[in-house]
Formats: sequence, structure tokens, C-alpha cells
Amino acid sequence: MKLTTHDLALAYDGRLVIDGVSFEIDAGEMVAIVGPNGSGKSTLLRGLSRLQKPVRGRVLLGETDIRHMSTREVARTLAILPQSPDAGNDLTVRELAWRGRYPHQGLLQRPGRADYEAVEWALAAADVETLAERTLGSLSGGERQRAWIALALAQQPKVLLLDEPTSFLDIQHQVEVMHLLRRLNHEGMTVVAVLHDLPLAGRFADRAIAINRGKVEMDGPPARVFEPGALERVFNVPMIVLADPVTGLPIPLPAPDPHLCAMAPGR
Repeated sequence: MKLTTHDLALAYDGRLVIDGVSFEIDAGEMVAIVGPNGSGKSTLLRGLSRLQKPVRGRVLLGETDIRHMSTREVARTLAILPQSPDAGNDLTVRELAWRGRYPHQGLLQRPGRADYEAVEWALAAADVETLAERTLGSLSGGERQRAWIALALAQQPKVLLLDEPTSFLDIQHQVEVMHLLRRLNHEGMTVVAVLHDLPLAGRFADRAIAINRGKVEMDGPPARVFEPGALERVFNVPMIVLADPVTGLPIPLPAPDPHLCAMAPGR
């Protein structure tokens, strides 16, 4: 499902942090939102999900202004995974996933076959079937992150928003989470993720939207927009961009002062 913003402005603690942002994310795209700390990335994600009311402008989910949709209707179409979610360490992975079915059930409605099938699909898609009876407190960081993704998937959304889904994870679990998101995207889900890791964004996203000082600084395929000058303007540090030797996709890296770097052997 398409997600569109028109002249969107959002405030945090009374300060305007997103100012006049407009873009259209087509159904089936995988988009990385990047930018420095404090640039408004998380606030933008909250605005896209209707968790934060705009100061100005609007967000369309499909062709409908998201403010005119019921909470249940939004939750059946769009799921958001915030930073560091918390539901209590005693909850099992399966119990957590079942919370994703709340938007599809009435107040007194008993779970039906479709609910059981959705939960089992979500556990399998997030690769946490073998962890289903484990408590959240017993899981590693990567396992816990996949459990929360299972919750979001149990909603059966058409659009999945994630705020820094790879933060605090080691390299193995970062790659596992990105592989999972890419598989879901290949199956037709629109995925929008705030990412700090530029090499991950460059290799996995179809499109990168760079937010700087509340405005869109860059927007396009990473292979086109991730170039040193543009990245330096956004992140205020010299950058180099290498090419992945297998895929040719961009690997952006900071270019620190060489006099302060360790010297390579023989130099």
C-alpha cells in the first residue's frame, strides 16, 4: 500500500523538527530513512504511523488521510516497531505475537482459525518458531528483536515501519534482521526503516531518504544518492563510498584524519 506525505510538519517538545516534508512511498518499496541524531527521523516515523499529530500537512495511507481512519483500521494496514519496545520479560514469544491480533478481533470475539494461522505464520516468518514458548527475558538481543517483528507481522500489515531495528545488535543479528525484512519486502510488504548503519542502508534498501534539520536532503536509490559530497552535507563529516565487490552496491564510510588512524603494516 502506498504511503504519502504532503507538506508534513511535526513538533517535539514544542520545537518544529520536521518541516514541510513531502514524498510518496510506493507499495512494495523498501525504504531506509537516514540522517544524523536529532534530525527528526523517529518523529517522522511516528507521524507516518499517526502516533503523532501533524502541526501542518497530512499523511495518506493509500488514498485516505490517516487521520480519518479508525485506530483499528490503521492497525490492520500498518504496523510500527518503535525503538526498544517493552512488554515485560515474563511474556512468551507466542503471547507477544498474539497481541498483534487485537486489531482483528472484537471486544468479546474469540480467536478464530484466521487468528491462529496468522500467529503461526508470523512466528515462522520471523524465524522464532523454536522460541515460541521462551520468555522475552531469556532471549538474546537478536532473538528479542525478531520476536517483536513477529508481533508486528501478526497484524498482517501491508506497511511495516521500524525505528532502528538493528541498533544494539551484533553483526550476525543485524544481517539476520535485514535479511528477514528483505524477504518480507520480496513477498510484497512495504518496509520503511530508520537506519543508522549506512552500509546496511546502501545494500538492502531500494531507496534512501536522508533527513537533515527536519527536511529531505536526499531521496533516491542509494547507488545514486550516496555520494561523498551529499553524505558530508548530511552528516557533517568527510565520507568515502566504496563499492561492494560482489553486488557493486555502495558502502559509505567516514573518512577520518589519516594522521590519527592506526598505520597499516609496512607503511
